[in-house]
Order: sequence, then C-alpha cells, then structure tokens
Amino acid sequence: MTDPIETQTESEVRHADWYADDLSGKEFVRIAFSDVDLSETSGQGAAFTSCTFRDCRFNAAVLADSAFINCTFTNCNFFDALFTGCKFAGSVFSRCTFDLLKVERGDWSFVGMQRADLRRARLVAVRMREADLTGVQWQDAVLTNVDLSGATLDHADFTGSDLRGSDLSSIDPLTVQLRGAIVDPQQAVVIAQALGLDVRPFD
Repeated sequence: MTDPIETQTESEVRHADWYADDLSGKEFVRIAFSDVDLSETSGQGAAFTSCTFRDCRFNAAVLADSAFINCTFTNCNFFDALFTGCKFAGSVFSRCTFDLLKVERGDWSFVGMQRADLRRARLVAVRMREADLTGVQWQDAVLTNVDLSGATLDHADFTGSDLRGSDLSSIDPLTVQLRGAIVDPQQAVVIAQALGLDVRPFD
C-alpha cells in the first residue's frame, strides 16, 4: 500500500518519550512526529491539526474530546487505545495496527483507512460519513450505531461483526463479506433491497 501524501509540516519531534503524559488542552499544528512513544497518554481537549505521525505508539492511550484533524498516521500502533468523543475528520491511516482499539462517539468522517485490520475493534456511536473503508477487515468487530452513510465499503469483510443500529445504506452486499454478521430487522430489509429484492408484507 502506498503511504499517504503527508501534510507539509513546520517542525519535528523525533525519538521522544511521552509515555503516560497528560495531553489535556495542548495544541499542536503542522508538527511531524517520528518514533514518538505516546503509550498510555491521557487527557481531554488535546488538538492536533495537520500533523504527521510516523512509527509512533498510542498503545493504551486514553483520550477524550480531542481532535486529530487532517493528520496522517503511517506505521503507528493503536493497541488497546480508547478514544471517546474524539474527532479524526480527514485523517489518513497507512500500515497501522489497531488491535483492541475502542472508539466511543466522535467524528471520523472522511478518514482514509483502506485495508486496515480492525478485527475485534469496538466502535460505538461513531460518525464515519464518506470514510474510505475499502477492504477493511472488520471480522468479529463491534460496529454499532455507526453512521456509515456515503462510506466506501467495497471488499470490506464484516464476517461475524455486530452491525446493529449502524447505517448500512452504502453497503453493496455483492462486494462485501457479511457471513455471520449480526443485524437488526430494519438493516436486513436494507440489505435485501440492495440485493434487488422487493420487500413487502404478506397481506
């Protein structure tokens, strides 16, 4: 996979140890982070705008109401990270790992996560409008009450995932894997209609 085009930055942080730092209220604009350990960082209201992250670690980070706007992440690790009410709009991820990632609420619209491995991730009430999720691996993930309207989902694999309450209007059942996925009755109708079926009650 080709790395994303990185935003032009104005300063750089390299080989830094920010382990367990409190990032509350801090703001970062057009900074390139390279090999920075952000594991177990925490805080509320941090803001990263047009920043790049390469070979950075967010393992077990717990951030709330924070923003990563138009950022790029390359070869970063998000193991067991928790983002609550955070905004990642317009950010792009390449060759990142997301084992046990948890996202609750927040706006991830227009993100680019092509072919990301999000197996067993947990996303609840997240806005992902018009996100590029081509080829994403969602096996056994929890993806409930997620707004996927306008998202690109071709070749995504939702095998065994819990999709209840999510907007599935952008799913083409012929181009994704849905075996064993959990859906609610309304979603089942949406999928049936996408297959060209005429769903109507029996009089």
